[in-house]
Amino acid sequence: MTKVEQNYLEHTLFDKIPQYIPHVPSPKQALFLVLPHREAFYGGAAGGGKSDALLMGALQYVDFPGYNAILFRRTYQDLSLPDALMDRTHQWLANSDAHWDGKLHRYTFPSNATLTFGYMETARDKWRYQSAQFQSIGIDEVTEWKFPEYTFLFSRLRRLKDVFIPLRMRSASNPIGLGRAWVFNRFVNEDDAPRIAQGIIKRPPFIFADASDNPGIDYDDYMLSLSLLDPVTRKRLRDGDWSAVEAGEKFDKRWFKIVDIYPKKARRVRYWDLASTEAKPGIDPDYTDGCLMSELKGRYTVMDDEHFRGTPLEVEQRIKATSIDDRIQARKDGAQYDIRMEQEPAAAGVIVIDHYAREVLNGFAFKGIRSTGSKEIRSNPLSSAAELRNVDLLIGAWNEEWLAEFQIYPLGEHDDRVDAASGALTYLSGKPRSRGGFMFFY
Repeated sequence: MTKVEQNYLEHTLFDKIPQYIPHVPSPKQALFLVLPHREAFYGGAAGGGKSDALLMGALQYVDFPGYNAILFRRTYQDLSLPDALMDRTHQWLANSDAHWDGKLHRYTFPSNATLTFGYMETARDKWRYQSAQFQSIGIDEVTEWKFPEYTFLFSRLRRLKDVFIPLRMRSASNPIGLGRAWVFNRFVNEDDAPRIAQGIIKRPPFIFADASDNPGIDYDDYMLSLSLLDPVTRKRLRDGDWSAVEAGEKFDKRWFKIVDIYPKKARRVRYWDLASTEAKPGIDPDYTDGCLMSELKGRYTVMDDEHFRGTPLEVEQRIKATSIDDRIQARKDGAQYDIRMEQEPAAAGVIVIDHYAREVLNGFAFKGIRSTGSKEIRSNPLSSAAELRNVDLLIGAWNEEWLAEFQIYPLGEHDDRVDAASGALTYLSGKPRSRGGFMFFY
């Protein structure tokens, strides 16, 4: 640590010990706290002191009038768990001059600075913060977040003119969670392409830390606990290994080549696997997924993947908007463009397809496709084509999460991307089957 960095710490952190911060930061935490970058990420392995690092950073400037910090977890329940961020803050500030407002989940300091606790359980929760202004935003377990929810918070990161306080977006996590792929690409991956697809040129700083970097933890006892985990989870939490993945039975992500061009004059379909259930506390429903795929001379290119949750109306609006954009692009490319949607069994499925044909996608080349049999059987043609290296992915921010689902299929929690891509390839290959459990064109 340079002398300038040491002086910076002494004037912005150490003078707050012990009133607000009960212990001196570890070397890794101290490095994280003095980074001049707007965006930075801390963690890797479990036990590295990431929650403390985020809390220390949020408290760094609470003696400055007008300073506002916020700390996030995915849900309010996550925030309020014993020794989680909010509970830990209560322990740290119990005997301080900071005032707690339980209704607003906010501490106010004598300088009138504030530290607020927030959550982003659904996409709509971001609008809770649309008029707020923060100079420090911290997100614990950021791999539980979706990429658009994370980037939205940059719009809340601002300050008044001529204010000294630096603007900082800080996050921390281990290599677990549904957002692991985008976090890896943004902060850890040394390959430039996925990061550029996310809209950033240089990789923000990543401070790796594990339990050996945390002097406050019983290292040997914690290592014994971690040794009891399954091999993949153990590698992720004990070693901070971002490459550790569960082995699936159908796909290997190495089979898919990421390309930066696609065939223009080709057959093209957006195949939708429909779900209309919102995410709610305690419920983890399926996603609506729309795979845009092209085919030319037996080669398939996955051009885009729309993956989201919402109410039935929100799903309809998203599908229609996507279809309009796809048709405009298809006309520019001189491509034949169709829309297909998996039709659920029985009368309910017929009603849904009829509604989309008449009310949502009227004027588009839209049809439903009835499916039977297991989803695993229906994924066989896609698996075979991929193994023969006949399926490419057009480079995009969605690539890593898409590949992550395929890599662990059918062992993962969700299979919506696989279902949509399987339907698209089956339609483009023109070989629906009438026996053995497959698909029938409607």
